[in-house]
Order: sequence, then structure tokens, then C-alpha cells
Amino acid sequence: MTNNEAIIEASGLRKSYGALEVLKGVDLNLKRGEVVALIGPSGSGKSTLIRCLNMMEQPSGGTIRFRGREIGRKFRDTGDKIGIGTLRRNVGMVFQHFNLFPHKTVLENVTEGPIVVCKTPKEQAEAEARELLAQVGLQDKHAAYPNHLSGGQKQRVAIARALAMKPDVLLLDEVTSALDPELVGEVLTVIRRLADEGMTMAIVTHEMAFAADVSDRVLFLDCGTIAAEGSANEIIRNPSNERLAAFVSRFNH
Repeated sequence: MTNNEAIIEASGLRKSYGALEVLKGVDLNLKRGEVVALIGPSGSGKSTLIRCLNMMEQPSGGTIRFRGREIGRKFRDTGDKIGIGTLRRNVGMVFQHFNLFPHKTVLENVTEGPIVVCKTPKEQAEAEARELLAQVGLQDKHAAYPNHLSGGQKQRVAIARALAMKPDVLLLDEVTSALDPELVGEVLTVIRRLADEGMTMAIVTHEMAFAADVSDRVLFLDCGTIAAEGSANEIIRNPSNERLAAFVSRFNH
């Protein structure tokens, strides 16, 4: 695969909840090593879109392809379609509210996926997990339980847990919005380092300065469509229309 080929590609993606149409035929591609930021007002479809890319939400219409192969609706691969299980082993997800197992230690949270899903030997999984915890600055917290951690620490554990599966793509859904302001920076530092190392990422965020700094492309979603797309300079620093300018200005104080 060359760097110009999409790892994930969504075509005509639609999602409705009853009569409410949240996504209205969205097209998106994510290339290897690329960081794409998704910005837009609440209710614009950002989180729904990113959850559809990992099949956490089942699209109402359209197709999603991973490495050129369509994602099916079944957990296992069938015929020429990739199963949801295969997709999730290769496309990691980090959530707004951490979703850690409260009854497991930090180390157990990070090793759960590799041991259970990938059948990695426990000793190997734990060694790799300790390396990841060191990378996110939590090597001394391996025996702690989530309720003894700050929000920023929990989110860094969640990132380490996603990375433990060695994903091709990392999807991050407003991972700083549930944090106290003073804890946001420690999580953004980890994400910035991943971007510098070439991790392919799609990031839903309200942190405009961070999005401008870390992303290769920015998508502005509004009313279930991609209303604008371009570089950080085009979308955040020099918005081209009044709707986009009004949105961005709310975050540029």
C-alpha cells in the first residue's frame, strides 16, 4: 500500500435514528500516516461518523472499506467482505469517557485485548503493555485500579489499551472533553507524539489550536454533511465562509 491509498474509505455514509438523519451521505478517506481532525458544532454528526468507521454504530446506508475491502455486517469475514471483528482488531478506538474495566488493574486493562482477542502469551502481553505505559508516562501505575487515577491518567491508559492491539488506525472521539482543563495537556501531548511517529488517526475534537497543530486535514461537519475540508490553514486559521468563521471564532479567544 502506498501512502496515497486510503486505509479506511467511507462512501455515501448515512445514519438515521428513526426520523432523525444524523449523517447525510458522507464521503471520507483516511490515508496511511495521515491525521484528520473532525470539527463542528454539537449534533453535526462527528462522533456518529467516527463510531461508524469502527462499526460501533451500524450505518443506515453507504459503504465502508478497509484496505480496499468492504466491511460486512457480520462479526467474521465472509466471502469478499471483512468482518467487524477484523476491522476492530486493526482500527482502535478511544472514547470520551475512557471505558476502562473498573475491576481490573491498569496492566490488566491494557493486556485484556492482546491476550483474549489476539491470543498473545500473557508474559509477552504484559511486557509490551509495560512499554506502552512507559510511553504514556504511567509506568508506575501498572498495579493501580482506574478509580485511583485522574481523568487524564485514565485517558492515557485508554490510549495505551488501544495501542496494545497494534492498530493500523486510531480513532479518537472527543478524548479531552470529559477532562478538567488542567489535565487536557497531558493527553494531547501523547496524541501529538503518536502523530509525530506516523500513527494514522481521525480525531474528533473541540481543541482548535491542537487540531490546527497536529492535523494534515481538517473536516468541518455541519448538519450531517462535510461542509468544508482542507488544511488547517484553510479551515481553522483562514476560514473561507461565514458559517465556518463563526464556528472557529468561538474557540479563538
